[in-house]
Amino acid sequence: MVSTEGTSQTYRAKREPLITPTMVLAGIIPIFTFALGTWQVQRLKWKVALIDDLEEKLEREPMPLPPQINLAALPDFVFRKVVLKGRWDNAHAILLGPRVRDGTIGYHLVVPLVRTDGSTVLVDRGFVTKELAQSAKQIQNEKQGEHEVLGMLRTAQVRNKFTPENHPEKGEWYWADVEAMASYAGGDAAGVQPVFVEEIFEGHAGEASTRVSHGLPVGRSPTVDVRNSHVSYIVTWYSLSAFTTVMFIRLLLKRRQALVRLPR
Repeated sequence: MVSTEGTSQTYRAKREPLITPTMVLAGIIPIFTFALGTWQVQRLKWKVALIDDLEEKLEREPMPLPPQINLAALPDFVFRKVVLKGRWDNAHAILLGPRVRDGTIGYHLVVPLVRTDGSTVLVDRGFVTKELAQSAKQIQNEKQGEHEVLGMLRTAQVRNKFTPENHPEKGEWYWADVEAMASYAGGDAAGVQPVFVEEIFEGHAGEASTRVSHGLPVGRSPTVDVRNSHVSYIVTWYSLSAFTTVMFIRLLLKRRQALVRLPR
């Protein structure tokens, strides 16, 4: 009798890795969001220091502008109060906008000021309502002789992708392109420098309402209006980092438990 022996074979289950590409991605998210939160902390420190510096400048006594302004040094004097004297170049008045003040749509009236002792600069006289914008320009035309203005030095605005292009030939000005506005007012040939001053209004709310209702421009308040939202960004990124960290740990524990139950 011939006997045959069967050959026994041992099969091993495929070993599953503990870390998968999905878990790698899930592990990167907490690190990435934590780094963004830390970056926002640094940004917050920088923004607070900037605002403190601008507020310190704003508290200084108003200074007279030199006859010819050094444009390269202008950024160092942003938010400094200045006193100007001159006559209005009403022929080149600009309605800049639309803008919104206390829920009311209107424009800012920008008028070149021909200084008695120096170059011409651009002065943002303040807000006028849309309905009284043309009346405000007519009232401005009646202002003759020399005027004294208390204002604040500013720089040109940065146009975002949602803001339309200016069309000076149509009288449409959507953003404060100081270079283009100075050119519109005559440019170098007329002694106009691209310097932008926002007129300061120090009256109370009732006086401001009266001026608006009569078509008179209302200037800005002497405050620093630099946006600072970094605290909310810090809370958002760190919260997201904490949440995704918990989710990653739970995913890792579930994965380990699943591997323990698999046959080896």
